[in-house]
Amino acid sequence: MRAGRGWGKTRTGAEFVINRARHGPYYPIALVAETKADARDVMVEIGESSILRRSPPDFMPHYEPSKRRVTWPNGMIAIIYSGDEPGQLRGPQHGTAWVDELVKYKYPQEVLDNVEMGLRLGHDPRGVITTTPKAIKTIKNLMGDPDVVEICGNRTTYANVGNLSPVFVRRMLQRYQGTRLGRQELDAEILDDNPNALWNRDRDIETHRVNQAPRLFRVGVGVDPPASAAGAECGIIVAGVGMVSGVVHGFVLADKSMRGLPAAWGGQSVAAYSALDCDILVGEINNGGDMVGHTISTVDGGDTVNFKAVRASRGKYTRAEPISALYQQGRVHHVGTFGQLEDQLCEWEPGQDSPDRLDALVWILTELMIPQGKRRKQARALR
Repeated sequence: MRAGRGWGKTRTGAEFVINRARHGPYYPIALVAETKADARDVMVEIGESSILRRSPPDFMPHYEPSKRRVTWPNGMIAIIYSGDEPGQLRGPQHGTAWVDELVKYKYPQEVLDNVEMGLRLGHDPRGVITTTPKAIKTIKNLMGDPDVVEICGNRTTYANVGNLSPVFVRRMLQRYQGTRLGRQELDAEILDDNPNALWNRDRDIETHRVNQAPRLFRVGVGVDPPASAAGAECGIIVAGVGMVSGVVHGFVLADKSMRGLPAAWGGQSVAAYSALDCDILVGEINNGGDMVGHTISTVDGGDTVNFKAVRASRGKYTRAEPISALYQQGRVHHVGTFGQLEDQLCEWEPGQDSPDRLDALVWILTELMIPQGKRRKQARALR
């Protein structure tokens, strides 16, 4: 099921699971979200449309967070799985599965494959996927699968306005109606890439995506700080370089971008640097001046992070075009799926303000893959 924000996807998934549990036996039920926290908060416990909120009093399940388990009065159980750990789903058998927001997962196809291979118990194993749409390969494959039934009808956010906050509806109409983001998130359309963008999803990203990087000889973090300190998003991208058939290739390893004050995104950047054993942290200083280096130094204590300040002396297109060219040559690979980053790459067009994740990616891949002298030559050629 693909539908717009606020349409009722989560409630539909919860009602499906409750009905299967009540009228089983449909054996263990798999509840899969991007993270365990998402499964707990959205699917099971806290959300207005969660299983505990939608279960009737005479069929209220018992939730055991420490065991990742939901148990109904008739003995039916559901087990929580995390989409960022697809190996958890390798082996367990189920008769029912609910996969929520598949487009957000780092390894959507691997999760889906493991879920389907485990749906082998009972006389009628079934699964439901509830998600907002994005033009990733996994979703396109599902829509073309003859064994997949897509729930149709009015799937837009506006079909459920009677149950949504009027403030939310007014704000969504004001900001997003008629925009590409609105068509995707509110109208539930699967959009082709922006034809004016520097990146093409199928040609530049999907074709070269990998699940594992080779041995990397240099790894770094790119940081694009927010223009203000008032909690705007900070782009934080981790990438490395390794050899493939004697040629240097880049590998995007993690997207740790976040909203928050400098202490928060500084801490996130240093944590990513340490967790992935990085060699350098590159931060743009145009907006923040010395604030970026000072923030990193304060969080780090000035002892472990090799920080390099970079300043944008050229236009955004001039900086981004060489990195886009590397993608087109098949020399940059995403290790897993990074939905928000990839959306920015395939939506941004020259002349617009470039978004944070894209900028952070460009900074770190430029540092890792384009020699200083070559950068100057490319800059002169593109002027």
